[in-house]
Formats: sequence, C-alpha cells, structure tokens
Amino acid sequence: MTDATPRTGDLLYSEIEEDLRASVRALLEKRSPWDAVLARTESAETTDRELWALLAGEIGCAALAVPEAAGGAGASWRETAVVAEELGRAVAPVPFLGSAGIAVALLLALDQRDLLSGIADGSVVAAVAVPFATPPGAATEWADVSGDRISGVVRGVADAAVADIFLVPTADALYVVDAEAPGLRRTEIVSLDMTRPLVDLVFDGVPARRLAAGAPVSEALTAALRIGAVLLASEQLGVAERCFAMTVQYLTLRRQFGRILGSYQALKHRVADLWVLITQAKAAARYAAECAATASPDLPVAASLAQAHCSTVAQQAAEECVQLHGGIGFTWEHPAHLYLKRAKSSAIALGTPERHRTTLAGLVNIPLPALNEGS
Repeated sequence: MTDATPRTGDLLYSEIEEDLRASVRALLEKRSPWDAVLARTESAETTDRELWALLAGEIGCAALAVPEAAGGAGASWRETAVVAEELGRAVAPVPFLGSAGIAVALLLALDQRDLLSGIADGSVVAAVAVPFATPPGAATEWADVSGDRISGVVRGVADAAVADIFLVPTADALYVVDAEAPGLRRTEIVSLDMTRPLVDLVFDGVPARRLAAGAPVSEALTAALRIGAVLLASEQLGVAERCFAMTVQYLTLRRQFGRILGSYQALKHRVADLWVLITQAKAAARYAAECAATASPDLPVAASLAQAHCSTVAQQAAEECVQLHGGIGFTWEHPAHLYLKRAKSSAIALGTPERHRTTLAGLVNIPLPALNEGS
C-alpha cells in the first residue's frame, strides 16, 4: 500500500528567506513608512513607482519566480511569498501582486518567456485584464476579438493604473496589449483600499498580439490566479502580523485607571486568541507557498485553505487593532485604518473566503448542505 500523502519541504523560513525579508523590510521602513503611504493616498499618483523601481531593481523582488534563462533570479514562489508578507506588513502601494505574481505565473504556465525579462527587472509592469475579484477557475469571457483587435469592458482590475502591458485572456487565447495603444481607456475607480487602486478598462478596437491559443490558456489562467491567491494569503498574513504587533505594543504602554491596559485579563484573552489565529494562518500560508514552489498536486487545496483562513484572520486582526487602540485607532492620523481597508478589500479579491471554502469542500469531497426550497 503506497502513501499518497503529499510531501513538502521544511515550512520554516530559510536563512536566504530571512535575509530577503530583512532587505525588503529595511527598504520599506526607509522609503515607505506608514505616514508616507497615507500621504500618497491623498495624492494624484497613488502607486509608488519609485519604490517599485527600487524593490525590483535593487533587491530583485520582481525577478524571484522568473527562471534565470528568462532574465530572472531563478528562485521560487516561496521567496516571492516572503516579499508579499513584507509588502502586506507595510501596506506598500506597489504593483507586486499583479505584475510579479499573477502576470508572471500566467506567462510561465504558457511558457511565454519573451516578456519575462522586462517584468523581472522592473522596467515593465504587467497586469492581467480580469476583475480583481475573479477566483481561480471562474470564467472571464468579456473580450470580443475581431482579427487582431480587442473590444470590451473589464472592471476593477488591480495594478492596471501603472501597467505598461496588459495580458488579455479570452475564451480560447491570450493576447498582449500595449497600455498606450489607441482605443484603450483607463479609468481609476473609487476603491476601499486606497493603497491598491482599481481601474476600469475599456477596449475599443485595440490592436493586440496573440501569445497563445487553445485549451491551455484557460488552464494557465486558473493556475495563475491560484498562485495569486497564494501570494495574497501571505500578504494578508503580513497585514495580520503588523496589526498584532501594533496592538501588543500599545497595550503594553498605554495606561488607564493607573494600570497598563495589557494587564486586564479580558484584553489578554483577546490578544492570545488572535495570536493563535495568526499562528494558524502562518502555517496555512507557508504550506500554500511551499506547494506552489514545488508544483505539489495539493496546491489547489492549499491555496483555497490559505486564502479562506488568511482573509478572515487579517480582517479580525485589523478590527482588533482598531478597537483595542481605543479612540486613537479610529482616527485618520493612525495607520490602523490603512490595514483595515487592505484587509477588507483583500477579502473579496481572487475569491471570497466563502467561495474558497466551497471550492475546498469539493476538493476534499465534503458534501455541501442541501438548501431548503425558498431559502
């Protein structure tokens, strides 16, 4: 009898991953502290292009998952997930998830490597033209293709505001479109998370170049969105850990009625419960990243599990951060609202927790409850 249990490597962070984390965190603390992030949300350009150039050019964050033969670092999705954690911790307004994550995964899945070198060095920002709320496996048939021109409207695309190229998946093909092509209009919409702008795209007979065709395109898009869900889970882990750290620091310093707030048992219990949830979220996120890095057959299960759990934990951590900071936590001058907005908006990105739990139930053969008629 053979053991069918999926095998994974060590889920602990390696020395290389810790060094990478330290480099990214040092740059973010220097160039993108929370007050700078807040100020940028009130500016005309909400995405920090200069910070992205430093992250991609100096540290190589955009090149981690790209093979060396294609101009990348030849690392894996594990290292990429570590960067996602740090970017979540800083609510950094950069196009990492869309360009270095989903777009790279889509091109790799279709073995389209010509565009990867520009994405890897940060000179090109790519965005996949699907709504940010699209879960893995969902249909995205919005584009009308006539010859080599695309028409249609796609709403709520992440990282599209600063994209240089768009990868446009259709029912049976993948096209690349220059962001400055005639007939393409970008309209930034009001988003709950001001650090991650969403854009509506209108294609009116836009010239496009076909990269791939056939059934593999749909499968590749599903795989890319699944990698996106894995990276988003790590980002949400970073959000949760930062909220927890801020809350613990405040409770150990703030006094009320002559006592340190953290000395109250009720607050200790809330913080302890949150620590347990975040520890579980870290295990789920790390397992998903390991499965992505090793192309494990357990990746669909791991991705849905991580996304469902980390979405919920990030929201709870952000809500507790606001509440346990008291009055100051509700003000614009405190960073708690940036994390709450990122957590809330991320919970509907790439599939809601409910959608991923439903997917997970099907993957592990758990029957869904029958609905009563009229309910």
